[in-house]
Amino acid sequence: MLMGELGLSLLIVALTVGIANVCLLLFLLKAYWKTYKQIKSGFTIGLLYFSSFLLLQNVMSTLFIAINLLIPIDINPVNIYVSEIHGPRLPLFLINIVQLVALSILFKITRE
Repeated sequence: MLMGELGLSLLIVALTVGIANVCLLLFLLKAYWKTYKQIKSGFTIGLLYFSSFLLLQNVMSTLFIAINLLIPIDINPVNIYVSEIHGPRLPLFLINIVQLVALSILFKITRE
C-alpha cells in the first residue's frame, strides 16, 4: 500500500478523477434521456441502464476514496491494523484514469 506523501497525492488525484467521472456520467445520462424522449429506442434504454450502473459504481468508488482521505490510517507498532477502507490506492487510481479516458471519448462522441 502506498503511504505518506505519494499515497496522499494519489488519493487526491483519484478523488478528483472520480468526481470528473461522475460529472461526465451525469451529462451522458442527461443526453441519453433527452434522446430517449425523442426517439424511444431500445438502444437508448440500454445506454441509460449502462450509464446508471456505471454512475452508481463511480459514486461508490469516489465515496470510498473520500472516506479514505477523511479517516486517518492507524498504524500502531503493537497493533498494526489496516481496515478494508484503506485498501489498494494505486488500483483505484488506475481504474479511475481508464474510466476517465473512456468516458471522455464517449462524451465527445455523444456531443457530436
